[in-house]
Amino acid sequence: MYLVKSPLLLKWYYPSLTWNKSRSEKVIYLTFDDGPIPDVTTFVLKTLKSFDAKATFFCIGDNIVKHPDVFEQIKKDGHQIGNHTFNHLKGWKTEDKTYLNNFKACQKLTQTHLFRPPYGRIKKSQISEIKSAYPEMQIVMWDVITGDFDLNLSPEECYRNAIKHTTSGSIVVFHDSLKAFDRLEYALPRFLQYFTDKGFSFLTL
Repeated sequence: MYLVKSPLLLKWYYPSLTWNKSRSEKVIYLTFDDGPIPDVTTFVLKTLKSFDAKATFFCIGDNIVKHPDVFEQIKKDGHQIGNHTFNHLKGWKTEDKTYLNNFKACQKLTQTHLFRPPYGRIKKSQISEIKSAYPEMQIVMWDVITGDFDLNLSPEECYRNAIKHTTSGSIVVFHDSLKAFDRLEYALPRFLQYFTDKGFSFLTL
């Protein structure tokens, strides 16, 4: 169960997290979760380059270890890296110490100031632990999730979700994963074309 547009109630309950950026400029912040993955992440990088777009990749530590060349290419292309835990842990179902240690294992690889909790599920106690250990860490959520991971969603529906709810300052979630690829491959270039034609730019967080 997910909502394409993040509700105000969640933003109110987690005020210390980043949900969107300034609405005053025509900038969109694309983010990609769950990589790096050969072929899928490579497709994303090529597509972004064709639109001169930059993005932020929230990487799983285990995937970085498995695919270091793809990880290095993300950085080489000028994109931002974020921490997505080492094993894609669901915070609500994970003991705090285990969660923090998994976060730290990924942080050793990513060396970043950005973190996105997998599934967007994190306890307030875990937020406190991370902020205490890494005061500079920005915990990033989103205000638009495309649903590209949803096998019941058609590629066209994924694309329509994305363009309907995105506006200036939106943080938009796609996934560079095998599960999402059918919808990602269709929606991403169309999304980029749609908003490029409207005069938007795409920057890192």
